[in-house]
Amino acid sequence: MTQHLTVVNHPLIQHKLTLMREQSTSTAVFRQLLREISQLLAYEVTDKLPMTTRRIETPLKEMDAPVLAGRKLALISILRAGNGLLDGMLELIPSARVGFVGLYRDEETLKPVQYYFKVPDHLEERMVIVVDPMLATGNSSAAAIDLMKQAGARNIRFLCLLAAPEGVARMKEAHPDVPIVTAALDEKLNDVGYILPGLGDAGDRMFGTK
Repeated sequence: MTQHLTVVNHPLIQHKLTLMREQSTSTAVFRQLLREISQLLAYEVTDKLPMTTRRIETPLKEMDAPVLAGRKLALISILRAGNGLLDGMLELIPSARVGFVGLYRDEETLKPVQYYFKVPDHLEERMVIVVDPMLATGNSSAAAIDLMKQAGARNIRFLCLLAAPEGVARMKEAHPDVPIVTAALDEKLNDVGYILPGLGDAGDRMFGTK
């Protein structure tokens, strides 16, 4: 994965994303769709994981079969909305190590404020996938990746459901070495930093809060 931004245009992802965008979609359905999309996006973001072989015995003969190499990858959720992507990815990659970064956006300055940080060890030896449904201003995402690099991570990818051009530009400026995988690149941010047309506040819609 060499390009900075990958938009995954798979028909199933695009169909499910449309259902998520609809205002009438219930919390339960929204949560289920996010879990399903996260599994589909996980295929793209884990492309080119390092591989090796292991000698196994099938019912018919021995063979050298491909298996993942190195340490288990690390999934890092930007709280709280990141947990929706995290849940689906863990169903697909149950052995992954998991970390959490607590950041909230100051509604006046739109700058991220950190309140929690707990990540796996040996990040320098793992592929690290940071997940957050919305890449809006990019400030929180860039701050989270700053923290990952300070913790030793060198091979980092960022996975989101929706991205705004402003957020993609901010991430490219701050972390040009971190590829972004998303289901859609939307039009722009509104005057309070929300993605348009977007789908509203992902955390509120996922957890049924206002």
